[in-house]
Amino acid sequence: MNDSVLGADEVARYLRDNPDFFAEHVDLLASISLPHPHGGRAISLQERQLEVLRERHRALELKLAELLRLGEENDAIGAKVQKWTRDLLLAAEPSELPTIVSEGLAENFSVPQVAMRLWGLREEFPDAEFAQPVAADVLTLASSMVQPYCGPNSDFQAATWLPDGGRETRSIALLPLRKGRDPKAFGLLVLGSADPDRFTSTMGTAWLERIAETASAALSRLVD
Repeated sequence: MNDSVLGADEVARYLRDNPDFFAEHVDLLASISLPHPHGGRAISLQERQLEVLRERHRALELKLAELLRLGEENDAIGAKVQKWTRDLLLAAEPSELPTIVSEGLAENFSVPQVAMRLWGLREEFPDAEFAQPVAADVLTLASSMVQPYCGPNSDFQAATWLPDGGRETRSIALLPLRKGRDPKAFGLLVLGSADPDRFTSTMGTAWLERIAETASAALSRLVD
């Protein structure tokens, strides 16, 4: 006589490998009872299967609702980017572009603090904030960035360009500005907020990258 006892994994494997088992043993199927997942009473195997299917259905409904929410958010952001881009295309003079970029981001995306610096300009703008001198380490930082930085304001020098000098800025986004695939940046766009969760290291940067590309294309008219 074989005294070996099948383990739970072996039983589960057997049932998976023999899907007709319960069809051939209907009386056994009807006699099996399981504890209810939300109570003490026993339920049949069929009832438990139905409960599992209901739970999966609820999980799929929640997932679908989340996907719909994300889709609506992306549509809203896309509409704002389109409006901002249209304003850039309608600019009568290249010198208006820095203001349109900054004010458009502040108004359309509710960004509390926006600043930028451009270098290598074709002409002098002695009174313009965007044309003020930039430290060498900021130039190096901008050219070294391969994507926008989002996260806490770790005393970035670029944060001092913001309206309050960066004193109240808790989170920040730094967007390098480039001409096409040129590795050297010609500017840096800075977005800041007193909310530490507005720009975080875990947030996606796809839309910020598009904003940086659009701003770069528009502002490149001002540089050599």
